[in-house]
Amino acid sequence: MLKQRVITAVVLLAILLPAMFHSRPEPFAGLALVLIAAAVWEWGRLNGLTGGAALVFGLSAALAGVAVWWGGALDEPHPILWTSAAVLWVIGGAWLLGRGVERWPHRPLALRLVGGWLALVVAWLAVAQARTIGVSFLLSILLLVWVADIAAYFAGRAYGTRLVPRRLAPSISPGKSWEGVMGGLAGVLALALLWVWAAPHWPLLTPSLYTHLESLSLWALVATPLALVGMSVVGDLVESLVKRSAGAKDSSRLLPGHGGVLDRIDALLPTVPMAMALAVW
Repeated sequence: MLKQRVITAVVLLAILLPAMFHSRPEPFAGLALVLIAAAVWEWGRLNGLTGGAALVFGLSAALAGVAVWWGGALDEPHPILWTSAAVLWVIGGAWLLGRGVERWPHRPLALRLVGGWLALVVAWLAVAQARTIGVSFLLSILLLVWVADIAAYFAGRAYGTRLVPRRLAPSISPGKSWEGVMGGLAGVLALALLWVWAAPHWPLLTPSLYTHLESLSLWALVATPLALVGMSVVGDLVESLVKRSAGAKDSSRLLPGHGGVLDRIDALLPTVPMAMALAVW
């Protein structure tokens, strides 16, 4: 399993990194759209679509992305869209997690499908526009999610439930602990402070989310990354809720050793639109 995970990770990096660091944002935006279309296909399957119906569902997201791209959406600020997405994730995520796994299948199928479709397409647009702003800006957001995930894993392994006996969401994701969340918060805070310290000495680190926040205030630099970590946890838990409801361990087997595309990007779905809202406002 470990060998398979490493091979898949190497192949993904060999594809993603050249696209991300290309002089133009289009290669990365196109690759991200393919991945989002695959994630929409996975979302359809997790919610009962099969065969051709799921394939058409994923293809519809790709076509929608091409349409808004062709219309110039990547070059225009979308403060209302990003703010609306952030607010809906805060309210909707809390509402879904509060009602638990057993309530999910009883929601109207059309609502579940359209909600996931919109969340994924909006996330693609946010990621593509972040890359349009600059590689360093996109990386500052991606690293926030990755560092939070890694730090949470090691903190959870090290402390278990010794600090807070109750698990974070035992009926949705039994392995997650409050200690892990605390570790993620600490890791991201260290990342933000290290980034703004290094940015004056390494111009390639700007523009970034952290230097933008530092220009506002120290409070913004500290509080905002912590809020984004919280939203990354919400994105992860919402996907876990849907998978548990469907009786699935992974969203698909598209990425050998890693599960599906949705398993790898779930934490980004609320985080990137919220970061874009901060940037454009």
